[in-house]
Amino acid sequence: MLEVKNIDVYYGNIQALKSVSIEIKQGEIVTLIGANGAGKSTLLKSISGLLKPKKGDILYENQSISGKAAQTIVKQGISHVPEGRRVFANMSVEENLELGAFIRTDKAGIRDDFEKVFQLFPRLKERAKQQSGTLSGGEQQMLAMGRALMARPRLLILDEPSMGLAPLLVKTIFKIIQEINQSGTTILLVEQNANMALSIADRAYVIETGQIVLSGSSDELTASDQLKNAYLGGH
Repeated sequence: MLEVKNIDVYYGNIQALKSVSIEIKQGEIVTLIGANGAGKSTLLKSISGLLKPKKGDILYENQSISGKAAQTIVKQGISHVPEGRRVFANMSVEENLELGAFIRTDKAGIRDDFEKVFQLFPRLKERAKQQSGTLSGGEQQMLAMGRALMARPRLLILDEPSMGLAPLLVKTIFKIIQEINQSGTTILLVEQNANMALSIADRAYVIETGQIVLSGSSDELTASDQLKNAYLGGH
């Protein structure tokens, strides 16, 4: 479904990604693991059109999307939930969700998707008229995910969905990620909580200083000593 082929990405003169290649098959959950500053968000931004690779190519459903405008990529079926949630604080929950569907004109479908989002996240339904800035961190994360789903993505990119959340809420968010995947959406997940990410992912890649250093099935990586020592707390 998605193939990143040997991309180099720079911020000015600083190279952030070096010959990075990953692939995602339809229906999978693929996780990208790495320390802060390893290049995870840079890779996600390159896929969703916020950064343009200097070299290499990004293919989505066998078509190059490298360097295309972000809104074009959303229209093609990729939604990105950025790190830090970025909800529109002075707008209501409902208005945030409506914005997620701004590229769509199928009113009945949009209504259906409102209901689907409210089924996934009952708490958002309770707070539909509330200003988003007054929501808790967990509720804002739910809203950011709900808003991305309103575009009906075939590929959903999640950047650090559990960051700053209480452990109980983290479990809820991960359960919902699995439900979204089971309903047919492919997922690329960046997550500091490597144990949690590997527990739901099919495959994983490990990125260090802008390069992919390990990849394999979740089971293989969970068993890898290199990964255990670096990211899984050494046990």
